[in-house]
Amino acid sequence: MESQITHDEAAIAIIAERQFERSGSLPSIEATPAARDGHKSGSRFIRWKFNFFPAYRGTGAWVTYIADDFREVRVRLPLSWRTRNLVGTIFGGSLYGSVDPIYMIMLIRLLGREFVVWDKAAEIRFRKPGRSTLFARFTIDEAELNAIREATAAGNPVDRLYTVDLVDRDGVVHATINKTIYVRRK
Repeated sequence: MESQITHDEAAIAIIAERQFERSGSLPSIEATPAARDGHKSGSRFIRWKFNFFPAYRGTGAWVTYIADDFREVRVRLPLSWRTRNLVGTIFGGSLYGSVDPIYMIMLIRLLGREFVVWDKAAEIRFRKPGRSTLFARFTIDEAELNAIREATAAGNPVDRLYTVDLVDRDGVVHATINKTIYVRRK
């Protein structure tokens, strides 16, 4: 089920976008009333930061869900005038752009400030033309985080490979993206 935008969420997004236009940066999560009050709606605000950040907004995709613990993120990429290519399917740049920053940002949030995390490489395999809305689901579990911490404990960097599929409502894979993420301790 696709999430619907509420009036309050739209208002928050407009305020954040105006602040970005004025200052070139979005407010931090700590600046939200919910975060100050200790509520878990901070992931909702971060979702809006994603969706209204100009570089991500240009992909035509929407982050529809971010778990409070940041271990799961879901993305929706509709076929629309913004994402449609010359032959009427979703543009390959939108396919890739919709998933590009997600794993890196998840790892930055999950590992914390004592780690350096960078996108190192990417590969996309187009399997079927995107003729409808596509979806991606990203997850990182505790075992993966522990493996990264262990592999970097001696100060050596590590490259981690993550794979995500863009699928339609029936689960048919339209594109497979492999992301290589570089991680090291500071």
